[in-house]
Amino acid sequence: MPEPKPIAGTGGDAAELAQFGYQQSMERHTGKFASFAVAFAFVSIATGIFTTYGAVLNSSGPVGIWTWPIAVVGQLAVAFVLGTIASRIPVTGYAYQWMSRLANPILGWIIGWISFTFLAIVVVAVDYTIASTVLPVLLNYEGTSTVTWAVTALVLVAQATLLALSTKWSQRFNNGAVTLELIGMVALTVLLLIVAAVRGDMDASNLFSKGAVAAEGFWSFGDLTSAGPWMLGFLLGAFTIVGFESAANLAEETNDPERVVPRAMCQAVLASGVLGFIFLIAVTLAAGDPVALAESGTPIADVIKHTLGSTVATLLLLMVVIAIFACGLVIMMTGIRLTWAMSRDERFPGWQQWAQISPRFHTPFKATMLFVILAELILAIFSQSETALFTLFGAATLLPAIIYAATVVMYLLKRRDLPVNGKFDLGAWEKPIVAVAVVWLVFELALFRDASFKDAWLYVIVMVVIGACYLGYLLARRGRDGLAMPDQHSIDAVLDQEAGSGRP
Repeated sequence: MPEPKPIAGTGGDAAELAQFGYQQSMERHTGKFASFAVAFAFVSIATGIFTTYGAVLNSSGPVGIWTWPIAVVGQLAVAFVLGTIASRIPVTGYAYQWMSRLANPILGWIIGWISFTFLAIVVVAVDYTIASTVLPVLLNYEGTSTVTWAVTALVLVAQATLLALSTKWSQRFNNGAVTLELIGMVALTVLLLIVAAVRGDMDASNLFSKGAVAAEGFWSFGDLTSAGPWMLGFLLGAFTIVGFESAANLAEETNDPERVVPRAMCQAVLASGVLGFIFLIAVTLAAGDPVALAESGTPIADVIKHTLGSTVATLLLLMVVIAIFACGLVIMMTGIRLTWAMSRDERFPGWQQWAQISPRFHTPFKATMLFVILAELILAIFSQSETALFTLFGAATLLPAIIYAATVVMYLLKRRDLPVNGKFDLGAWEKPIVAVAVVWLVFELALFRDASFKDAWLYVIVMVVIGACYLGYLLARRGRDGLAMPDQHSIDAVLDQEAGSGRP
């Protein structure tokens, strides 16, 4: 495989990386806040809530927002588990690396491919949100399918251009955007609560309203092919509180990743969960008639404009556009890093090209071009669909649930063998945290039996079949031994040593 020129001056982190068989080939300039910003931007409560609030109004009514805190607790438990693994294996490629080294390279490749398909579609879903639910209100135009497709395509190109030219400037932009989102969402929430209360537009009954959703069977779990109305509300949190592990995919660019990355992941989930829920309450209180609002394609933007007026709403919606752009930027960055990591191990189709680091820009330039082209192709496929946004967010919720479930199961099987580094451990809380994560993921995956997700499942099946064909080619050409990870023996030796020491 190509041997990138090592980066000098990276100290102990480069030595730690060498234990996994890799040279330091990208610059380490990601600190604590930048790592948190990556995780927080991917979660992006502005993006997730703007994307899915309308769907929740139609499926569960306003009372569906009470599923949010439950989803946050479940995802926080998952973040603790994944953070523990990320601290032990601080290598770019996150779930692909974890599964390859702790289970086996074949399962690792499968999870890596599923992660890639998730990132390729979720960046389209996020950027589609800008074009379909925010810009039409902000710029006062009709968001037809053709216009939405064109705007989304331009946003994808802008993100890819920034990432291809400079990782440092991409992170600087993201740091600023996250700071703006944190300040802006707090300000937006406070203003909605105060102005709605002063004007008498605050309706507490909305918090417990079912809207236009039928009361019969509302609280039921559902049957074999459908989930109950309130159960579908969990997709609000399940779609939004994902991607926190993206910080782990920049492990080779982060200073002291064993300590910084897992904390960034958990802090991002907690901050997003608390702030997001308060914002949901504020919006729902000021929603007016929830039945009428559910018919809008831009419900959040409509509430903001009605409550705060056009001038303030314009400024706040501009902040939301920047936040969503940053979310898509981080998603694309994560997908590019995964493509590069799998290519470095000669596991990705056309790896010879995508494993290269540009000597001029110090970025995976060619991997960036590949990723944005694939994203544009996915966008073109969904461009004329009337239900494009729901299909995209459905697939983008299903795929991480599969990845998280596989990773948590792997942790259950290998947790006693993981070496302890003293930088991030669950300690006495391990069993209850893992139990919460397992129960939550089983419940979440059960929601996707609903027939409304058939197109999302179709996307998953098509991409898995494509991946299976390439995996079959790799196995036929190299055999199982040919898929061994670089310096696999090093971590095996550590695991064997820890197991032999009788550590409980």
